[in-house]
Amino acid sequence: MGKYKKILLKLSGEALAGDNVKGFSESTVLEVARQVKVLIEEGIQVGIVIGGGNFWRGRSSASMDRTKADEIGMLATVMNCLYTAEIFRTVGIITKVMTPFNVGMMTTVFSKDECMLRQETGEVVFFAGGTGHPYFSTDTAAALRAIETECDIILLAKNIDGVYDSDPNINKDAVKFDKISLKKVIDKDLKVMDLTAAIMCLEQKVCMSVFYLNDKNSIINAAEDKTNGTLVYV
Repeated sequence: MGKYKKILLKLSGEALAGDNVKGFSESTVLEVARQVKVLIEEGIQVGIVIGGGNFWRGRSSASMDRTKADEIGMLATVMNCLYTAEIFRTVGIITKVMTPFNVGMMTTVFSKDECMLRQETGEVVFFAGGTGHPYFSTDTAAALRAIETECDIILLAKNIDGVYDSDPNINKDAVKFDKISLKKVIDKDLKVMDLTAAIMCLEQKVCMSVFYLNDKNSIINAAEDKTNGTLVYV
């Protein structure tokens, strides 16, 4: 398929933490920044969604209200994007953090028109705060922003090197797919991303590349369609 012109990179919060489990690993984020800078210099437009799992996942107790728990998770993604955007700036990348709600003077409320203009001039736009509503994951936020901003593909950087027919951590005979249709991913419940996000991508014909973040130049290779991971096509 060749090099993509516009990508949405989805990173997990845990990926930012590296071996620290919680918080941030500056060396990990710097490596992501280095690769994204290469893409920007090649003329590829980049948007980024980051999860919040390095700070918050689910509820602290069974009695906690789901809406409040999800709101905490949204704020965790804002912290992740502000941190990562600042690390990007230190290596010479111009960034903008956009949220679906006001966060004082720290972010800008999402606007498709402003986002498209910024990306056309080489800025990296971070989409923080999820969708702004509870019951929607950052997977769904990634699908939504990729569709809205007319991305060619979603790059899913994970702690596994692709899509398997079963969990390779449990089944040593699990089979990895080089390519698989999104419909099969949904039908087989392979959990590449949550069901809401997957159905949105299927309906809007957005493909995905699933790969292991810590492979050498993994983001660059995925953006240039040279990944060793799995292409999920529509």
